[in-house]
Amino acid sequence: MTEHDLATWRAFLRTHAQLMRRLETDLHSCHDLPLPWYDVLVQLAEAPERRLRMTELAGQVLLSRSGLTRLVDRLEQEGLVVRAACPGDARAIHAVLTDAGVDRLRQASPTHLRNVDQHFTSRLTPAELDQLRALMSKLEA
Repeated sequence: MTEHDLATWRAFLRTHAQLMRRLETDLHSCHDLPLPWYDVLVQLAEAPERRLRMTELAGQVLLSRSGLTRLVDRLEQEGLVVRAACPGDARAIHAVLTDAGVDRLRQASPTHLRNVDQHFTSRLTPAELDQLRALMSKLEA
């Protein structure tokens, strides 16, 4: 690995960390909603019947199963998510978005989307966004 390679890697990590901090700060200060919570709510809102198996959800939000379990515990305490048995598989548990979770997501989404635009998409041309998406697709496992 060359110094150029490492410099590129470090730039990617720095940029990612800065973007996530900015998005987290505004969501938390405006809506008392941590970014990982927002991510879980979005994943469930986009899922059929607003539900996903806990194992599927863990993969989509890039958390370990134990990390997701703790996060869902907190979301459940807030009334934003409930756990439900999985029809047809007694061993599996679904996380299900509640109406309160939908409402919280609707309140927070304009802030999040405005910040994604302000700190990310508006800083790149449409062609650059296409190029970045293509590059990120190459890196996906």
